[in-house]
Amino acid sequence: MGVFCLFLFVLLSSLSPGFAQGAAYSTLIVDGSNTVAQTDDNFICATLDWWPHDKCNYNICPWGYTSVINLNLSHPVLGNAIQAFKSLRIRIGGSLQDQVMYDIGKLKYRCHPFGKEKGGLFGYSTGCLRMKRWDELNHLFSRTGALVTFGLNALYGRHQIRKDVWGGDWDFSNAYELIKYTAAKKYPIDAWEFGNELSGSGIGASVGVEQYGKDLVSLKAIISELYKNARSKPSLVAPGGFFDQDWYRKLLHVSGSGVINAMTHHIYNLGPGSDPNLMSKILDPNYLSQISKTFSNVKQTIQENGPWASPWVGESGGAYNSGGRHVSDTFVNSFWYLDQLGMASKYSTKVYCRQTLIGGNYGLLNTSTFEPNPDYYSALLWHRLMGKGVLAIDSDASSSLRYYAHCSKGREGITLLLLNFSNMTSFTISVRNSKNYRLHFEQPINRESIFVRRLKETVSFVGLGSSDGQLFREEYHLTPKDGVLQSEITLLNGTPLELTKDGEIPDLKPDLVNVDTPLTVAPLSIKFVVFPNFDAPACV
Repeated sequence: MGVFCLFLFVLLSSLSPGFAQGAAYSTLIVDGSNTVAQTDDNFICATLDWWPHDKCNYNICPWGYTSVINLNLSHPVLGNAIQAFKSLRIRIGGSLQDQVMYDIGKLKYRCHPFGKEKGGLFGYSTGCLRMKRWDELNHLFSRTGALVTFGLNALYGRHQIRKDVWGGDWDFSNAYELIKYTAAKKYPIDAWEFGNELSGSGIGASVGVEQYGKDLVSLKAIISELYKNARSKPSLVAPGGFFDQDWYRKLLHVSGSGVINAMTHHIYNLGPGSDPNLMSKILDPNYLSQISKTFSNVKQTIQENGPWASPWVGESGGAYNSGGRHVSDTFVNSFWYLDQLGMASKYSTKVYCRQTLIGGNYGLLNTSTFEPNPDYYSALLWHRLMGKGVLAIDSDASSSLRYYAHCSKGREGITLLLLNFSNMTSFTISVRNSKNYRLHFEQPINRESIFVRRLKETVSFVGLGSSDGQLFREEYHLTPKDGVLQSEITLLNGTPLELTKDGEIPDLKPDLVNVDTPLTVAPLSIKFVVFPNFDAPACV
């Protein structure tokens, strides 16, 4: 990495100041010799929440019938949308998770649906998951190939000590019966998650870290017991809250080696969905960069205190309180979403769960019609194109151009994600392979050197043997319909992405472009670019 960065510095410093500041030409240099981070093969994840239809924010009730309890599981678009990923991770959880009882075994309280309750957690009573519904959910997941993480009620049996603070041992009897039933049915649960937003000071409720760690050890033992004869054992993930460095560090120490397989944290870095400046935040790359400190701290905390665990983003909707109406469900939100996927990957985040698959203003699917919103297609393209190997990439471009490089998924070569946040500048980009440069520092570099001439020529160099004019790159250019950023329809290479007449997800076809032609990214647009012939040993 040191040589790579030094090389880039020398290259960029050779450019004349006028050229660097006045032109929309930029060079991207990709180091394909080694990966700098790894995600999971199934990095993309989406959530299903528990909110009833009468959950409202800002005098709007955007959830409809999208709850785990009342979602129409037989809607053909729902199954098609999940199946298009072949292996979409789905996390079941949310604010009401720690009030859900499972209608099996001996219960301490009556199992009834959620209802408004003054003084109740988040204004609701306890709720109920009946086994008939659990069977129906698992039939959907099995049919569509989903990888399921289920969030367990971590407050069951505890009592409230004072405002927002709960104490006492976790009563695992109800969770035990659910896990036992699930294992006996051989439902393919990929992970069990313990609690929702109970870490640190908590959201609505909190549990002390010593108690939380002790209860995780008990849950790990239950999973080991009930899956002892299974071919594979579900992971244990926790705590599913907002990152508190000291609390997370202590949790790893208290629970001990190998107990937690993945540490989940939640992110809503855009603030409330009612914020009138929500779009401005989304389109400000400097604002979006602020969350990188959280990713870095999570990674460091795990490396230093529990290297057996992996970092996951367990829930992230951009804007909290159900997202921003006419923003979170439109094209502009993909600038935040895809940028954060790229950023999270650079910090070795293994899984990123989007709030939500359906429900609220931030759903990947429309709450009432089930039609995919723009972020659905952004997620699907990432899942299909971006492999788990993250590559070093750097550029002389302004901060308006964001860029990420991964090994391509399922094949050799690399895939770039390019986001142009500028509303005026169209970037013309030359993509270079770092291995093809040989700098001789004893000779001065002329300002009109071959480097500058190649920048002006904007040839996309993709690897050895790529100059014969016979190689192609694949481009997936995303723009909003009619140029309206708050459009609910995305254009792929100029064609609207809409369901077929049969309710199927449309084909996502690239434009094939000769590698020797200029690579451009129009203002306020997004582009995935696949270079199948890029010489990247790390991606073989």
